[in-house]
Amino acid sequence: MGDSFHEQLIEDSDFLKGDRRLDTELVDKLILQLNRIYPQILSDKEATKFRNLDVPTSVRVGELLAHLQGKGEEACREFYRALHLHVEEVYYSLPTRLRLRDILDPLKYPGVYNQKYVLNDRGPFFFLGCFSVAVGIALLYYYSEAKLTGGSRALGMAALGLKRKAQEVLIWYTEESLMK
Repeated sequence: MGDSFHEQLIEDSDFLKGDRRLDTELVDKLILQLNRIYPQILSDKEATKFRNLDVPTSVRVGELLAHLQGKGEEACREFYRALHLHVEEVYYSLPTRLRLRDILDPLKYPGVYNQKYVLNDRGPFFFLGCFSVAVGIALLYYYSEAKLTGGSRALGMAALGLKRKAQEVLIWYTEESLMK
């Protein structure tokens, strides 16, 4: 979502002006929220102007949106917050929201969600080889040199399931300790 709220409001303006769900009561709620919580965005005088019932609602919405666009990014963001809070169904049907939902829709773009995190593309035998080396090292540590004479047969048997390099290391280690 690289668009700024200002750019989104420019794109959504025509939709908002023509949406019949934004009736007089809902527009008043939006104006009052912006006026009460953010008087720097919408002063009392401006709020009174935008709440004038002699002016058609679509015209008032258009003037309000133009005013907010003139106030900048913060004002546009707060308008979207108020819209989301008071008129959720309009908020989620905005062109910019629908575009964002289309981008994230797994049915339209299945590749986005079906990506796997490939940590290792070498397969299960590589994992077994690494695991075998770890087991071999653990066994070597467990059967330290003091106990190795009794455990050398176990180390020799453990080497059977390992890769060639790991087998050579374990067998060399057990043979060396037996010679001592």
